[in-house]
Amino acid sequence: MRILVSFIVGGLFGAGLLISGMTDTTKVQGWLDIFGDWDPTLAFVMGGAILPMAVAWRITTGRKPVLADQFPAPPEPKLGRNLVIGSTLFGMGWGLVGLCPGPAIASLSFAGWEGVAFLIAMLSGMLVTPALRMRLDQKPAAV
Repeated sequence: MRILVSFIVGGLFGAGLLISGMTDTTKVQGWLDIFGDWDPTLAFVMGGAILPMAVAWRITTGRKPVLADQFPAPPEPKLGRNLVIGSTLFGMGWGLVGLCPGPAIASLSFAGWEGVAFLIAMLSGMLVTPALRMRLDQKPAAV
């Protein structure tokens, strides 16, 4: 049952990305180009995702999930080196290419070799990250 629900939710997420324009790299880059030809329409997509999720978090407080034993623990709200480096690299990739992981996978059906090249680069980064993180974690943090 959990796999079926995951499949349906993933399909809805993918359809939402497609309908909203998040798989269109020019639309995403237009959203990020605030000093040029800015396209504010993706703000409605973000609002359409953030508002229902805020309500869902509020409703589920103190409840038990339907398809699991418990909700995952919230992450520690700590601003550290890993978060700063990871979010910087994610933002640079998103800004340069106009894709993040979900739309990158969706783009395989229409983006041609550029979509494949981006997906390979993204997966390579994901494979290299654990070794790089371990190496960074061994170095003392700058004070």
